Amino acid sequence: MFTIRQIAESLGAEAQGDLDLQIAGAAEPQDAGSDQIAMAMAPKYAEGLQKGQAQTAILWEGADWQSFGLKAAIFAPRPRMTMSGLTAMLDRGQGFAAGIHPSAVIDPSAELGEGVSVGPLSIIAAGAKVGAGSVIGPHCYVGADSVIGKGAHLREMVSIGARARIGNRFRAQPGARVGGDGFSFVTPEVSGAENVRKTLGDQGEAKAQSWVRIHSLGAVTIGDDVEIGANCTLDNGTIRDTVIGDGTKIDNQVHIGHNTRVGNDCLLCGQTGISGSVDIGNNVVLGGQCGVADNIFVGNGVIAAGGTKILSNVPDGRVIMGYPSVKMETHTEIYKAQRRLPRLMRDIELLKKAVFK
Repeated sequence: MFTIRQIAESLGAEAQGDLDLQIAGAAEPQDAGSDQIAMAMAPKYAEGLQKGQAQTAILWEGADWQSFGLKAAIFAPRPRMTMSGLTAMLDRGQGFAAGIHPSAVIDPSAELGEGVSVGPLSIIAAGAKVGAGSVIGPHCYVGADSVIGKGAHLREMVSIGARARIGNRFRAQPGARVGGDGFSFVTPEVSGAENVRKTLGDQGEAKAQSWVRIHSLGAVTIGDDVEIGANCTLDNGTIRDTVIGDGTKIDNQVHIGHNTRVGNDCLLCGQTGISGSVDIGNNVVLGGQCGVADNIFVGNGVIAAGGTKILSNVPDGRVIMGYPSVKMETHTEIYKAQRRLPRLMRDIELLKKAVFK
């Protein structure tokens, strides 16, 4: 339980009314019970307050909280930042037990920092190091000679490959995989795919061949405060490491190919696929289902709309969209022109008939 005073002080926000009122959780306005704080941070949510039973709410700045029949209110100048702080306070976690579960397998040469917990059926391989205060959930695997910093939190069934280097406060959602082999293969002679890449359409005289593996000698290096979503896959580098910079957040089902380097504070949204040997700058946002071709760079501060397919280098600060990607304003003009095509074709047919007559 938290008082309104405690919550407001933690958020650095203004509060009014009965600041000693206690709440046990948060809810949307129409669903809120009397012991919950209603999340009504914009005027469009005000109607829901009349349907719920909340005695207190987080409201937009300047809201007339007493008119909603509330006993107290907290005011949110930046709603989503307020949401971040409040959810951090109220998060009950996954209920993972402290300590080392009897079924966990920990190699004698592994090093665990103070207060590390390891869940049921998890494996910590030879030479691995796990920083103090980290939580290794059930059914996890931490590979040989890998290093995980302080305060990490691995949800169930996360696997970390051999020799990975991961910074502090790392968080991985269920099923995330760090350190699989890169998807790197070659044919004994020049392949049709190589010719097509050069000619943009002609396979030439290339013959059908079998693919030969190129092994991954590198690993994965991840900075501080990185989070990766469920079922993400981060491949090892071929010679150098694949690198993820500090503060980068990676959504569910994102794939990052071998040798790729992602900068600091990037946001890579769900189902985005990044090929091998890509350089991505700092503060880049790739919307859901973006695709990035191999051996190109994406500059600092680039924002790509969902579904964008990036086939060539992108300069710093550009906002892009489409397949192939172009400036967003250019894509908008192209789309408008496409919408006009049926009418344009009808006009052309009428002109043709007039000319023939």
